[in-house]
Amino acid sequence: MRSVRCALSSPSFSPLTVSDTHDTATWWERTHGNAESDLLIAYFSMEFAVDAGLPIYSGGLGVLAGDHLKAAADLGIPLVGVGLFYRGGYFTQGLSKEGRQTEEYHGVDPEAAGLVREPVSVDVELAGEKVTAAVWRYDVATAVGTTVPLYLLDVDMLTDALYSGDREHRIRQELLLGVGGVRALSALGLKPTVFHVNEGHSAFLAIERARELVEAGKEPERALEIVRRSTVFTTHTPVPAGNEVFGDDLVLRYVGDLAARAGLAKEDLLALGRAEGVSGFGLTPLALRLSAAANGVSELHGEVAREMWAPLWPGEEPRIGHVTNGVHLGTWLAPELEQLLRTVGVRPEAPPDEGNWDATYELDNEALWGVHAALKERLAALTGFDSKRLTIGFARRFATYKRAGLVFSDLERLLQLPVQIVVAGKAHPQDVEGKDVMQRIVELSRDPAVAGRVVFLENYDLDLARAIIPGCDIWLNTPRRPHEASGTSGMKAAVNGVPNLSVLDGWWAEAYNPEVGWALDGTTDEADAEQLYRVLEQQVVPRFESRDDWVEMMKHSIAQLAPRFSMQRAVIEYVERYYLPATAHVRAV
Repeated sequence: MRSVRCALSSPSFSPLTVSDTHDTATWWERTHGNAESDLLIAYFSMEFAVDAGLPIYSGGLGVLAGDHLKAAADLGIPLVGVGLFYRGGYFTQGLSKEGRQTEEYHGVDPEAAGLVREPVSVDVELAGEKVTAAVWRYDVATAVGTTVPLYLLDVDMLTDALYSGDREHRIRQELLLGVGGVRALSALGLKPTVFHVNEGHSAFLAIERARELVEAGKEPERALEIVRRSTVFTTHTPVPAGNEVFGDDLVLRYVGDLAARAGLAKEDLLALGRAEGVSGFGLTPLALRLSAAANGVSELHGEVAREMWAPLWPGEEPRIGHVTNGVHLGTWLAPELEQLLRTVGVRPEAPPDEGNWDATYELDNEALWGVHAALKERLAALTGFDSKRLTIGFARRFATYKRAGLVFSDLERLLQLPVQIVVAGKAHPQDVEGKDVMQRIVELSRDPAVAGRVVFLENYDLDLARAIIPGCDIWLNTPRRPHEASGTSGMKAAVNGVPNLSVLDGWWAEAYNPEVGWALDGTTDEADAEQLYRVLEQQVVPRFESRDDWVEMMKHSIAQLAPRFSMQRAVIEYVERYYLPATAHVRAV
């Protein structure tokens, strides 16, 4: 077993080719454009994964945000993204001789990454210090010529790297995103009707918007109500690391003056960030209180979030719904498979209900397997694997709740199976326990006694994900239920005909049926490991040996799950369930 460094140069976003003359009007123009000509959504996120050459993302949150922008562009939805340009990007992962993760940051050239400097700058006050941010634009384009602009703020020494520095550095970055982002849109002459806060990092934008309204003559309560009615908030995880908390003193030092200009006394400001079980000022409670609509990212996560944050609405039903995440097919569907699907009339670039996905069942079994075999060969070239052997993929962020080591808990039993496993992923630089798990797997991959049956691929990013995922036969996901809010890597596998073997958590709790994969109960580590080995031994391996049965499962996975879990479907839900009602609410005010 060994670890392998992989560098790919293929683009991480290749818009699907439109190969017919179907109505060239976008979904938005056909369904809402005339009636909602003034709608503009501003989508704020701490990270965006739009291209591997612009490394301003760390994992699932950024990939989700990038896919949201790409799908909005596909659909022609009037939306702009707002984030930060990290000049040091996110770290490049390496491995020490002991198998420990190392981190190295490399400067990002904005022009080489496709950014264009906008002729505006904005000032933001940070605890008495005025910083001036440059504004860059990255155009997210589609095959039909529609684009969504992503605006990125840049301040020397402040936007040095993603998730860098101490708590004070973090609050400074998040104020720049929220407050500076609102000011940048104004400087650009843009007037959003809806603000979408993607995770709590940008939640201070609500205070800045209230400040604008109060200084324009609105009463503070009225200003907050207008802000609330026009704000949508998405919470992405029940894990504490994804629900930012700051000390009161830090919040008052950095936000107190801004809040005062919005008509909020110190105690009023702090009350907005209070929640049962939260020690300090929480950005998730702040965002929930100052938004009219909020959602989790799967049906199960919506239930978890409502229970988690119910104390914010004593005596009321928690105002948290759900929009299950999706993946952008133009990014994640292997081009070879896309071309094959088109031969039977599938239209992957179309809105889900127009894509003719049932035609997948008309594919010739040998043709489908031939495409998959070619993708396995490409992966084998990276890993040194036997391309004929059943290949299991496990690639995601190395958070401990994801239990990357579960499949290796009985190594002797595992190696008796005719399987090989490719592993990839990064641990947060400050996550010691996550690094410990990774190191054990890397050490295992280097053990000659295991003879190349496990490979760890370094520096997991968009490009490497696009090589790994469609080249696997099974996609494995073993989180501790209910900590996996969504789990979009499994969606990326499913749309490529790679069946999932996953704990019934996140998206898989609503996607699973025996035609598209296998399920683990998600109880205890010991019980899940035993069930995992039993499913592999008794179900997965025997079915893989029956080629036609396996290919039928691949077809079911594509036909059933690609339309249900495309990001176009998710963005359409946001438009119809959240963006349009928010716009109507503001008009009513």
